[in-house]
Amino acid sequence: MQPKGKRDELDAICREVILFSKRMAADGLVVGTSGNVSRRNGNLVAITPSGVDYNDLEPEDICLVDTGGTCIRSKKAPSSELQLHLQVYDSSPAQAVVHTHSPYATALSTVSDHVPPIHYITMMLGGKIPVASYATFGTTKLADSIREAIAGTNSILLQNHGLVTIGKDLSIAYERAVQLEWMCKVYLIAKTYGEPKILTDGELGDVAFRREELIRYRADFRAVDKLDKYLQDTGC
Repeated sequence: MQPKGKRDELDAICREVILFSKRMAADGLVVGTSGNVSRRNGNLVAITPSGVDYNDLEPEDICLVDTGGTCIRSKKAPSSELQLHLQVYDSSPAQAVVHTHSPYATALSTVSDHVPPIHYITMMLGGKIPVASYATFGTTKLADSIREAIAGTNSILLQNHGLVTIGKDLSIAYERAVQLEWMCKVYLIAKTYGEPKILTDGELGDVAFRREELIRYRADFRAVDKLDKYLQDTGC
């Protein structure tokens, strides 16, 4: 691809990062400038800058770094959690990473070493949702803890910190972040009324099987539009 075409592609990715950063704030998954979002494109990673209000972001504010952490284009300092994102990209097939300080996810991370499977959405979040061991934000120790915890899954909590979700694009990674926060909320609310009923391994296995059926159902469906004939035949 010619430099002009590649620049246009990267500009679109930077705009996508801004879009989901603003959604993250609007949906209450972060407060202020906390949290961060990134999107991989080949050997480059587009990531939010450190300490900048999401509503003030312009495409040129999004930092472009290579997978080794070298800034390629960056008006501002990249997110302090750059190491976290690079570790995830190095150790998984992820093409997008969302990191939030969602209140219910953060609360649950302080009292549990995993997210109990209270709802079948668990299987859409990797099936196993561990809590990565605590480490100071922005450190190699935290990045290493996340690298270990996220192996084989797509969603984790960070002890006393927040959550990280990954996906093949930002739409998927963000949806997982929203669903994970919702499930943590459901569990904590249920816990205030008693001991929540947790899905068994067998029940989760049934969900996994049903999910595969649903994927095939959607893939096999073919669009149909018989509305005009229906209206004519029925006189509605």
